[in-house]
Amino acid sequence: MSPRDERECAGRAGHRSFSGFLRSLLVGVPWSERAQTVETLELAAPPGGVFRVHNSNGRTDIKGEDRSDILVTASKCARAESTAAAEEMLGGIRLAFAETPDGLDLDVEVPRKWNRRGSANLCIRLPREMTVWVAAANGRVSVDGIHGQVRARSTNGSATVSNVVGNVEVATTNAKVSCSCICGRLTARSSNGKIEIGDHRGSVDASTSNGLIRASFEGLGKGGAQLATSNGRIVLDLPEEVDADVDVRVDNGVIRNDRTLQHTTRQSNGRIVGRLGHGGALVKLRTSNGSISLR
Repeated sequence: MSPRDERECAGRAGHRSFSGFLRSLLVGVPWSERAQTVETLELAAPPGGVFRVHNSNGRTDIKGEDRSDILVTASKCARAESTAAAEEMLGGIRLAFAETPDGLDLDVEVPRKWNRRGSANLCIRLPREMTVWVAAANGRVSVDGIHGQVRARSTNGSATVSNVVGNVEVATTNAKVSCSCICGRLTARSSNGKIEIGDHRGSVDASTSNGLIRASFEGLGKGGAQLATSNGRIVLDLPEEVDADVDVRVDNGVIRNDRTLQHTTRQSNGRIVGRLGHGGALVKLRTSNGSISLR
């Protein structure tokens, strides 16, 4: 063998040795292997009309449709240090249903180990005329097309509620709240996230600790609108013809008012109080650090 051939053989051997060394490092690394499956279930709608969902890790999408049953599709995923361990964990991700006096509960059970991760993304289709409660962690929540009460809570994931006829309560931690085309009383809360409300009919109570609040109304309910943020702007668009008492205050910022207020009782650089139309529903806007725009 020539010196050149010897060098090439030595190089190939060194490469194989290094590749083997890398593979040995990856053996047993947490979450290095994945296993997936999809589970679909059809259920009868509960007589009580209430459906509750708790998803400990994953996205949750709920949509009301013209149907009489409930269709649940769960896309399960498990990550572990080996293929066998991922398959084992995947088998432990379970959809647990429990009947209650007023409805049906769904709890997604995900085993927990420091070196393994499991999740289940839910796609749920159910009758429109239902009450829906959903709580999720580490995944976004979406509820659409419900004609009933909606409660939605998410931790480390955004929450979107749309096309609902009924009262809505929605809250997030470290994420955005988005609501559109709701007819009813809306209560929205966020910490470290903005709140956006569009084409609303009814009353609104919305607050966030750090973030923008933007809201537009098609019709203002008797409960009025209360919008508050500690650090962020507020932008409110009201119908052209509306009867409301307005109270706007900023601590560090400016007020931009594009509406003609009557019976103004107090006006300063940081506060405006007045009346739109004949007065009535209270529109109360507050921010500590930011501007307020009333349009």
